[in-house]
Amino acid sequence: MEIAQPDVLKLQPPPFVLPYWGTADDPPDAVQFSGMLESRQLYAVYQPIVSMLSGAILGFEGLIRGPDGTPWHTPAQLFAAARNTDLENDLERRCQAVVVRGFAALGLPGKLFLNVSPQYFTTKKVDPHAVGTQLATLGLSPSRIVMEITESHRTQDFPLMRELLLTFRNLGFEVAMDDLGEGFSSLRLWSELRPEFVKLDQHFIRDVHQDPLKLQFVKAIQQISEGCGSKLIAEGIETEAEFRVLRDLGIAHGQGYFISRPAPVPPVSCPEPVMRVLRDRMVSVYPHPRQASLGQTFRAEKLLLKAEAVTEETDNDQVYARFNADADLQVIPVVRDDIPVGLIHRHNLIDRFARPFRRELYGKKSCAMFMDPQPLVVDKNLPIQELSRLLVEGERRHLADGFIITDESRYLGVGTGQDLMREITQMQIMAARYANPLTLLPGNVPIAEHTERLAQAGIKFSICHCDLDHFKPYNDVYGFRQGDEILLLTAKILAQACDSERDFVGHVGGDDFVLLMQSADWERRCRQALAEFDAVLPTLCVEADRQRGGYYSEDRQGRMVFHPLPGLSIGIVQIDPEAALAVSYLEIAAAAAEAKKQAKRITGSSLFVERRRLIP
Repeated sequence: MEIAQPDVLKLQPPPFVLPYWGTADDPPDAVQFSGMLESRQLYAVYQPIVSMLSGAILGFEGLIRGPDGTPWHTPAQLFAAARNTDLENDLERRCQAVVVRGFAALGLPGKLFLNVSPQYFTTKKVDPHAVGTQLATLGLSPSRIVMEITESHRTQDFPLMRELLLTFRNLGFEVAMDDLGEGFSSLRLWSELRPEFVKLDQHFIRDVHQDPLKLQFVKAIQQISEGCGSKLIAEGIETEAEFRVLRDLGIAHGQGYFISRPAPVPPVSCPEPVMRVLRDRMVSVYPHPRQASLGQTFRAEKLLLKAEAVTEETDNDQVYARFNADADLQVIPVVRDDIPVGLIHRHNLIDRFARPFRRELYGKKSCAMFMDPQPLVVDKNLPIQELSRLLVEGERRHLADGFIITDESRYLGVGTGQDLMREITQMQIMAARYANPLTLLPGNVPIAEHTERLAQAGIKFSICHCDLDHFKPYNDVYGFRQGDEILLLTAKILAQACDSERDFVGHVGGDDFVLLMQSADWERRCRQALAEFDAVLPTLCVEADRQRGGYYSEDRQGRMVFHPLPGLSIGIVQIDPEAALAVSYLEIAAAAAEAKKQAKRITGSSLFVERRRLIP
């Protein structure tokens, strides 16, 4: 990194003075591009990086711009042209000089994040001590410079780059790794360079408040960064909703258009719209998967059991001896050149050998005569959900006999129907805890987690326990399909009544729902849900029942009993900051359940608000 001495420091975009007569389809030649560099028409813009906790300015990323109105204005166009004209190193040197001198001239606070490519270190000799001396002439110390490693090309010489960066670090420079998740070998760079800062690529930031997969990725990277001592910087934050989620995740720093666009003269304090969000203690609602993930994560390989295969040349006596030696061995695969051709079942062979003279007759013959020549064979990457479907729709024997697992058609091992059923049952239990399989709303675990987040934030919120009245008799009379329709209708009405950025909607199970509301107008929203439910419910009842306001059904003694039409009861408890920090989730949930009981004592759809404070 050299800091050249330009004749005139230009802090504003300069006019374009070098003629260019081409078009976008007619790229400039090396002479034109070199002339643009020599005429010093590059200028710097700076984008602030702020603390996601306090809004304090950490520093600025220095970015470069080419002459306005030319094919070289953006960095991508600039460096593409430099590569085509073999001037990439020269361009990078000039960009660094413009950015550093502009930063010093503007007197910007904090650190300067300076883009440096790995190949720049390895393709020309760099003297860290000389760089430090040049910085001193501008009134800058090395401790204010963060060398942001950009991975535009595959890094070829890690040892050389690591050695040079160690020298820079000994002088006080710091290192940041740019665009984590976007380059050729970004995770290796992280482990090799151990940077002070890691920048998370904007792809994972975009719509993170709506994408549960991106949220999980950011969580995982945050955990890794905390473990290795790097501070995470989220790039490309464009909306308030993205900013809120990242703040709540505990991401250290952020930059992006929501905070400030790059500018020749950037703001030197955090803009008021950002500070307003930081002062607002509202807890963001994390995105939740809208469908169960059964079978999407786990593959057939998870059920793999190692079982030594035999060939068709193996005789029946040898197979019988293996079954005799291992009482738990149920099947033995038969392969030909590592390709499965059959499956020998313990019960089949033992039963045949139990008959008189069968072992004497067939003991020395090929085991192929007793094998199943058409076993179920699946690839190790087959989703468990699809494997379950094959077993259910296939021949009944496959469920009892098991299946062969292969890797690109070559034998790998076996699996059993019993293990498959056990795994699916466990997955269904786990899925039900995280998401209700009917409404796809968050289940018990996410409800508890969000309640804990609200409590730890020490803010006022309302917990609403919602329950359907007379739902069981309706389900008995109209059938479970119609009952499911009411549950789906209730879920939709409750979700529509809530503010998706402030209020959390969960489905505990059965006909019980929970709302965790930060909206100040929570009571109006709940009454709106009750009115909507009562308006729509009659469409799910026959005319005669609508007219008399209910229906008859037999009780267990065979008597006809009249039941009112279903209603929606909502019990609400307001949790103030003092109580939130002092009571447990179980106490909060119990208080809401008690309020719901009070609401159910009121005829028809009703709302009960517990006005007494929740005292720990």
